[in-house]
Amino acid sequence: MIPFFLSFFFFFFFTFFSLSTQHDQNQNNSLSLSFPLIAVHLHPNTSSTLNPSLLSPNPRPKTTPSSPYRYKSTFKYSMALIVSLPIGTPPQTQQMVLDTGSQLSWIQCHNKKKTPKAPPPPPTASFDPALSSSFSVLPCNHPICKPRVPDFTLPTSCDQNRLCHYSLFYADGTLAEGNLVREKFTFPRSIITPPLALGCAQDTSETKGILGMNLGRLSFASQAKISKFSYCVPTRTTRPGFVPTGSFYLGDNPNSAGFKYVNLMTFQQTQRMPNLDPLAYTVALQGIRIGAKKLDIPPSVFRPNPSGAGQTMIDSGSEFTYLVEEAYNKVREEIVRLVGPRLKKGYVYGGVADMCFDGNAIEIGRLIGNMVFEFEKGVEIVVEKERVLTDVGRRVHCIGIGRSDRLGAASNVIGNIHQQNQWVEFDLANRRVGFGKADCSRSIV
Repeated sequence: MIPFFLSFFFFFFFTFFSLSTQHDQNQNNSLSLSFPLIAVHLHPNTSSTLNPSLLSPNPRPKTTPSSPYRYKSTFKYSMALIVSLPIGTPPQTQQMVLDTGSQLSWIQCHNKKKTPKAPPPPPTASFDPALSSSFSVLPCNHPICKPRVPDFTLPTSCDQNRLCHYSLFYADGTLAEGNLVREKFTFPRSIITPPLALGCAQDTSETKGILGMNLGRLSFASQAKISKFSYCVPTRTTRPGFVPTGSFYLGDNPNSAGFKYVNLMTFQQTQRMPNLDPLAYTVALQGIRIGAKKLDIPPSVFRPNPSGAGQTMIDSGSEFTYLVEEAYNKVREEIVRLVGPRLKKGYVYGGVADMCFDGNAIEIGRLIGNMVFEFEKGVEIVVEKERVLTDVGRRVHCIGIGRSDRLGAASNVIGNIHQQNQWVEFDLANRRVGFGKADCSRSIV
């Protein structure tokens, strides 16, 4: 089975102690880069009241000078974004899941025998620390390994060699563990990052690493002082032999003038919220429309309650969208009203999604109509009726929404399946997320 890289960890790891992220907003030190991306198809095994005292005002958007560099590249997409990054000195190309829901980046590490005239390793090869002059391992007494304030988002321990060891459990039960290390990223135009902390995994069933891009202090975005990044996910296709191409930026995006922005929710550090992921890109979802009908879901269902349950996050590392029970039931109720007799009886895809069909997907989509996720300021993510159903194989099509409680989570997650044909920009300096409608399958600037 191909495991699912669900981008958030089990939520019982998160506490208010982990809110130690500091964002350097100095654009003169920020990077603006792009990388070649490829894709892999992954399996989906990924009444509350808002307390106003939990929130603090978002800073006003401010004008910042353009970054000195801007790089843009394309990626192949099936349902997960896989970025190829040059890591080490000299660089070894590594493949990593671009994940806005994870903090720690990690790569596969295995020592390989040196060969004097060996060709450069292929992108799928694991990283060989012995071939890099800039590689170093963090000892147990390093501040990252033993912070003054415990960071429960990054469980660390001391191994038998007195090196810093980490273990990460993902929501599908996947385990990734190894040593914390420091290594440089080497990009075109001689742009080299300082040594960044990342995981060097020796014990994992995954063939790809993770590029952690959330708000955590140890994410790639935070450590490399990335001011903003964006991607445009193309529509999925089942045409044999064809994989659509999308676009990805690190740094300024020339299309951003047409983006509409929603502010990130900000949480006070003094609040203990055991079900909250404080490092996620949390936004205020207002409601959901199916066809012309606005579903009867209170906005509070999409916001964290005093325990943190109910937050809504934008997640590139999750394939499906996930909703808490009250919201999911309302969506399913409307789907049953519209096309109930066509539902595939007793079928649950991946243990989380039970709105599936084995009839004509185009016809069923027309009967359902567009699905719209509504945010503040009139910002919307529109899922056209032609894309409401997704092909999950064996001629079965499902609404791309699962129950979050089946994952042991208490959150709403907007997955990449509902980010198609949208520019999605994460503006870290101004703490906001931008959306811009686009035909991501075409070559765009």
